[in-house]
Amino acid sequence: MTLLKHEFKQGFKSLAVWTAAIGAFLAVCVFMYPEMENEMQDMSHMFSSMGAFTAAFGMDRLNFGELTGFYAIECGNILGLGGAFFSSLLAAGILSKEEKGQTAEFLLAHPIGRKKLLAEKLAAVFLQIAGLHLLAFALAAASIALIGQEIPVKEIGLLHLANFLAQLELACICFGVSAFLRRSGLGVGLGIAAVLYFLNILSNITEQAKFLKYLTPFAYAEGADILADGRLDGEKILLGMGLSAVGVGAAFWKYCRKDIQ
Repeated sequence: MTLLKHEFKQGFKSLAVWTAAIGAFLAVCVFMYPEMENEMQDMSHMFSSMGAFTAAFGMDRLNFGELTGFYAIECGNILGLGGAFFSSLLAAGILSKEEKGQTAEFLLAHPIGRKKLLAEKLAAVFLQIAGLHLLAFALAAASIALIGQEIPVKEIGLLHLANFLAQLELACICFGVSAFLRRSGLGVGLGIAAVLYFLNILSNITEQAKFLKYLTPFAYAEGADILADGRLDGEKILLGMGLSAVGVGAAFWKYCRKDIQ
């Protein structure tokens, strides 16, 4: 538990900054809703006729005049992209930073096995992602209450849960990649998150690319699908859990055999 506490303490400032930024953007979007509510119906009709652009973000299936539809698009993208970048950066650097910063020798000289080291670092990643989402959800709910709207707990809760699961999957993939790196994994983490995000957009635009939805965690965090079905896509989540297990397994396999420099 010592390493877990150390990693959480070391990453607290970064967690606080990302949480404050994402939470502030969510609150700003929610506070904008009353001013734009009357105009949103017309905007829904306008966006629904913009072809591939609306399909890319699922705007043709959402009603901007309703709080849930507005939240799914405006806040969903902030939470999805912001959380994805945070999760990927955190996980991609948590192992490689030891060799980059030349602290690996000091760390491994302590009476802690590599498997325990990996487990505690992964737990620290999960806890920080969970902390970000819990605080972001609380800020969003408080903002909705402040504008005098009834909080759609189920819909908002499902949107946040889907993004949380998607970002855990991203973290597991980047954690696996981090075990193979000897230098900073920050660029790799950002690249993985960005590529998977655009794969989901591509799969929304063209029928020929629909299979890409099974490769990206952003597919089961689609606000339009969640609001339309009233539930999460269990099939895609199970597949995502499988990919997460592959990422974590690769990290344990590589790092336990790695010649640390």
